[in-house]
Amino acid sequence: MLRVLQIYKDYYPPVKGGIEGHINLLACGLRERCIDVEVLVSNTCPSLERCLVDGIRVTKVPERGRFASAPVNLSFPHWLKKLGRDADVLHFHFPNPTAELSHLISRPEGKVVVTYHSDIIRQARLRLLYTPFLTKFLKSAQTIVATSPNYVRSSPVLTRFRKKCRIVPLGIDLSKFTLWPEDHARVASIRHTYGTGIILFIGRFRYYKGIHVLIAAMSSVKGKLLLLGAGPLEAELRAQASASKAREKIVFLGELSDREKVTHLRACDLLVLPSILRSEAFGIVLLEAMACAKPVISTELGTGTSFVNQHLKTGIVVPPGDVQAMAHAINHLLAKPELREKYGTAGRERVEQCFAKDKMLDSIIKIYQEEEKEDTRNKPK
Repeated sequence: MLRVLQIYKDYYPPVKGGIEGHINLLACGLRERCIDVEVLVSNTCPSLERCLVDGIRVTKVPERGRFASAPVNLSFPHWLKKLGRDADVLHFHFPNPTAELSHLISRPEGKVVVTYHSDIIRQARLRLLYTPFLTKFLKSAQTIVATSPNYVRSSPVLTRFRKKCRIVPLGIDLSKFTLWPEDHARVASIRHTYGTGIILFIGRFRYYKGIHVLIAAMSSVKGKLLLLGAGPLEAELRAQASASKAREKIVFLGELSDREKVTHLRACDLLVLPSILRSEAFGIVLLEAMACAKPVISTELGTGTSFVNQHLKTGIVVPPGDVQAMAHAINHLLAKPELREKYGTAGRERVEQCFAKDKMLDSIIKIYQEEEKEDTRNKPK
């Protein structure tokens, strides 16, 4: 049986986020395919925790805090060495300097596969200091998985390792976006409460999300903006909304359950992802909206967001940080229900063809098996 260790800094549940959710989906999918999968992450407190999540062994290493978003775990190299001893494949999810440095320190056995989710963007000084270690780590990897061709072309790191890169787009479980009969009343209730022209944002309130741009655009938009999520910028964004002349059109709903998220996606007229920096490397929430046959508006960052959302096919792509362009795109779609339906239908078809969970799993397992065969060929007879 193939044994795989998934390695990152956090895991869902309980931590909500695109990468955390992806690793959970991947791990559960591998388990369903009879692959022995284990997860190694940091704990959010200074204690060791070993537990089962969805039948998957998860080890959470004691954490002493975080520096520039990287967990400080003195024992991470030990646990990577210990758990990596039994793994055929060590699947790292980048960026996570803690895990990559731990690999350079402990030198565990096992083939290294790296899913490169995003460049290090905000921490410029850390990036300069860390680049030599990152280069050494990526040289040790057998395969680097990029989530879109756009990111390979635009990343200064990936362009140096182009020959190692394989494109495997992130996937979603389409069954989770089914609208059940009992959900219709809830969808109708949301539309009754907020009226027509519902604009939806879903995500963490982080610096790169550009939510302030979307709030500013609402002064020129007739619809209602529903913000689903929470995060470090929440107080600042609430203050901006309260001071805006559009304050009556902006509603903060907090973090909702996955089921409630789907009903809001079904109830909305469109979803907006207004990100302003390349830290938004893919935009899984775009897939989730498209799975519900909703048109989407995103920004041109040179990343996977414009690979997911095809301009004038599944939605509209606007320049990042452009309040007027954002408002114009929203008003354009709100005024044209037939165009929203056209883009929504095309989006659903695109998700089914390119971003379904099973398609992603097939590609990842193929990479694992190729690495296992290569390892077998290289072993002395």
